[in-house]
Amino acid sequence: MFDMGFAEMLIIGIVALLVIGPERLPSVARKAGTYVAKIKRFVSNVKSDVEREFRTDELQQMLKKQQEELSSLKDIVNETKREVDLGSIEKSITQDGQADMAVKDSVPETSKQDGTQAEKISS
Repeated sequence: MFDMGFAEMLIIGIVALLVIGPERLPSVARKAGTYVAKIKRFVSNVKSDVEREFRTDELQQMLKKQQEELSSLKDIVNETKREVDLGSIEKSITQDGQADMAVKDSVPETSKQDGTQAEKISS
C-alpha cells in the first residue's frame, strides 16, 4: 500500500511513544494493527470484485461474438439452401430410386428366363 521504509517507521514509532506514552502504546498498536488488517481485507475484497466484474464483461463480450458468428453461419446455411433447389435433388433421388427398382425388377426376370432356358436344354 504505502511505500514506507525502516527509517519512516522508526520515526513514527518514536513520535507515537512520545505522544501516547509507554503505558498505552501496546493497546494502540494492537488497535492500529486490527484496523490495518480490516483495511487490507476490504481493499482485497474490492479488488477481487472488480476483477470478477471485468471477467464477467469479457465473458459477455465473448458470448456476444460467438452469437454473431453463429448467426452468420445460419445466414450462410440459409443462403445455400436457397441456392440449391431441393426439389430437383429430391426428384433426382426419386428417379434414381425408381431406376434402381427397375433394375431389381429386371434381374429376377432374367433369372427366370435363364431357368426356362436351362429346362429347355436339359429336356
